Amino acid sequence: MNVMTRPEDLIAHAPANTYVQTVTEVTHYTERLFRFRMTRPAEFRFRSGEFVMIGLMIDGKPLYRAYSIASPAWGEELEFFSIKVPDGPLTSHLQNIKVGDAILMKKKPTGTLVNDALIPGKRLYMFSTGTGIAPFASLIREPETYEKFDELILTHTCREVAELKYGVDLVEEIRNDEMLCEVLAPSKLRHYTSVTRENYPFQGRITDLIESGKLFSDLGIPPLDPATDRGMICGSMAMLKDTKALLEKAGLTEGANNRPAEFVIERAFAE
Repeated sequence: MNVMTRPEDLIAHAPANTYVQTVTEVTHYTERLFRFRMTRPAEFRFRSGEFVMIGLMIDGKPLYRAYSIASPAWGEELEFFSIKVPDGPLTSHLQNIKVGDAILMKKKPTGTLVNDALIPGKRLYMFSTGTGIAPFASLIREPETYEKFDELILTHTCREVAELKYGVDLVEEIRNDEMLCEVLAPSKLRHYTSVTRENYPFQGRITDLIESGKLFSDLGIPPLDPATDRGMICGSMAMLKDTKALLEKAGLTEGANNRPAEFVIERAFAE
């Protein structure tokens, strides 16, 4: 199988509506997860929380998948957090990229996990599993998110403890970066991690922790209330369905870009 990653090859074959960007950094966290950063086109604009189609030229044809942009709208580079699927049409090749390789990116970002899709509230929950933390990695580095809410609660559930490292490192970086502390308000950010397959202080699916009330007792806050709480959800199809049902049971209404409400879901990655 012929995979083009040399910049000169991709530039020569890239479709008209596509950028060709260069990989600047690759970090492998586990056998299943990795992060990469790449250059950002000077004219490329997006809202923190949106996703874009990125891909490679495989056997002479461009192959794209939707990826949340994990960097904030003000970032100089574009960051992505990806799963590795051994036989995945794209990720089986994408996981082998190196610094200096080139990647295709379509020019139009989109998505529902944006601040504009929620009506004002006191507390924002960002419910994520696995690589579903990526859009929230963008939003917790976005000043507007801190301006809009008094408290941000980022939940991240994975199978194993090692898979939490991307989020743990990111939150630590925000809290220790003097420049970020000047424009953000890290004291408003709370990070709640849980795992499902290993011993850990907080264990279980996020839906079970919501339903049992353990999430709220662990954090020392009241249960979900549509008068004060807002939510964003990103994860597997089952996680989206079950979390949505719990938020609706609590009285929250699903919104969209053209109809802001109490919670929103990103369905682009749930297959």
